[in-house]
Amino acid sequence: MGIGFGRLMRDKDKARKGIDAAVTWSVYLLLFLLGIAVGTNADIINNFSRIGYTAFWLTIGAVGGSVLLAALVYHFFFKAGKGADYEG
Repeated sequence: MGIGFGRLMRDKDKARKGIDAAVTWSVYLLLFLLGIAVGTNADIINNFSRIGYTAFWLTIGAVGGSVLLAALVYHFFFKAGKGADYEG
């Protein structure tokens, strides 16, 4: 249903801008509510140092993996090669 609705709205710039803003603010609200849920959970607060250490390494791995994969995708799919159509 979402794809169908998106196809109907793709030529309506004003509606798309409103939908984009609504999605952005919905994400902000969900992150805020997630923060409240984490802050009120005693188990998470009591084990924050151990969870924080694990979260740090997970974050480093996720960011590093994303950067590596983005570099590979850029290199193989978007970087201009030195072929006949290369103007450089």
